[in-house]
Parts: sequence; C-alpha cells; structure tokens
Amino acid sequence: MHGPASPGWLLVALCAATGAYCLLRMRSSDETQRRAAGDEALMGFGMAVMAVPGSAFTPPTWVWPTYAAVFGGAALRALWVARACPHHLHHLVGAAAMVYMAAVMTSSPATGHGHGGSGVPVLTGGLLVYFTAYVLVSGVRLLPVAGVTGGTAAGRAVAWGDRPELARACRLSMGIGMLAMLLAV
Repeated sequence: MHGPASPGWLLVALCAATGAYCLLRMRSSDETQRRAAGDEALMGFGMAVMAVPGSAFTPPTWVWPTYAAVFGGAALRALWVARACPHHLHHLVGAAAMVYMAAVMTSSPATGHGHGGSGVPVLTGGLLVYFTAYVLVSGVRLLPVAGVTGGTAAGRAVAWGDRPELARACRLSMGIGMLAMLLAV
C-alpha cells in the first residue's frame, strides 16, 4: 500500500496477528466457526501482505493480478457459502474489496488511485461507508451486556479459541485494517 512506513508496519502486524489467531480458531469443534475462521485467516494474512509499505518491498508485476485471482476465488466461495450462512456476505464484500485494491495496485502501483480524476472514486467511497458501518456495529457488539457471564457455556469453560468475543474483536480489527487500506489506496 502507499503511505508512511510506520503505520504500514503496524497494519501488517495487526493483520498478521489477526490471521494467526484465526488459524488457531480453525481448531474449533464447531464446523461453522472453522469455516469462518479459515476465510478470516486468509483475509488477515492477505491484508498483512498487501499492507507491507512500498518503501520496504516493491512486488513484481505478477503479484497484484495473482492477488485479484486468489481473492476473486475467495469471493466466489463466499457467495456460494452465503446461501446458507448470511455472515459470509461480509466475507464476499471483504474479498471483493481486496480484488478491487489489487486491481488499483495493478493499474497504478506507485501513484495511488490511477483513476485520473480528483476525489475518491465511487467504489472506494462505497467500500469506506460499508466498512465504517461494519466497524461501528462490531464495536458495539463488543460492549459488555449486563447479566452475561463470559468464559463459560452451560457451566463448562470455553476454550480461548472458541470465545465469541475474541472472534468479534478479530473481525473488528480486520474491519479497521480494511478501512486503513482503503484510505491508502
């Protein structure tokens, strides 16, 4: 991505840590959570690689079309899975945003948008609105609710990899990361 190196490296660290936690969540006994965690791990690691500051590494020309193909496949998979699980519509939007950013990087790897005009392109603006709303809703979902006990389900301890609040925190951090990346495109 384009922009200063320090925030770029912080974004790389945030996305890589989120991806790593999502890989650990794939060990869950819940099939639905495992699938979502796999998609989120791909997104986290993909965002980490894409966020590496351009001053540190200039990728070869084949990287961005490959990115577009990988996340295009992830978008198709999310579209297929969304028939049964509406949460995957968010994965579809996230994968489509990655395809869009890879396409922008392909068309203009060093200068930004490459759209020729001034201002924010409509698609970028729409994605910014979506991810802003997603981050706000995700943040509200992390607020504690009175009377709810954390860490147990029906009297037994929940493994730290199966805790829903940690999954929500990961989704929130990836949403914030996506906002930062869209602003830098």
